[in-house]
Amino acid sequence: MPRRRSEAAADADPETIARQICLRLLSVAPRTQAELAAALRRRGVPENAATTVLARFAEVKLIDDELFAKAWVESRHFGRGLASRALGAELRQRGVASAEIETALSELSAEQEVATARELVERRLAATAGMPPLARMRRLTGVLARKGYSPGLAYRIVREALERERGSGSVPSYDLEFFPASAEEEGPAEAW
Repeated sequence: MPRRRSEAAADADPETIARQICLRLLSVAPRTQAELAAALRRRGVPENAATTVLARFAEVKLIDDELFAKAWVESRHFGRGLASRALGAELRQRGVASAEIETALSELSAEQEVATARELVERRLAATAGMPPLARMRRLTGVLARKGYSPGLAYRIVREALERERGSGSVPSYDLEFFPASAEEEGPAEAW
């Protein structure tokens, strides 16, 4: 009579079970060592078996948190427009060490981050065309804030975009002097 899967699993070596769990998870998507360790704990794999398997996987580069972090930063920045602050938070949530996060984020230049923020605002600018100036400012800076950009940078990028738009004559003219030149100055837009 063939044995059921649960009986076979009960007889199996804990390291074999840990390897199978890790390989199944890695076949779906790349994972960090911390994510795999958490999955093994949830499935009741003994700590020593989990440690042994994870160390072996790291040794043969089936898991590499530094490579994972670099790929994550590139994918999420260029694909979703996330700022380094948001990317760092996501990597910390996934259990990547601070040194590896810093290495991955160092490949993202400040100029590239500003260029990405400008692209995000330009894509959303037309959708706000009929709104009052303050509502446009809030909406567009909110887009950047949700992506992890600093308030000062978000404000500067949106103000520049609104000034360019005003200069092109594509929207009714309104007084941009209503908005302070920087986020640190006093003014109605300060409340964001």
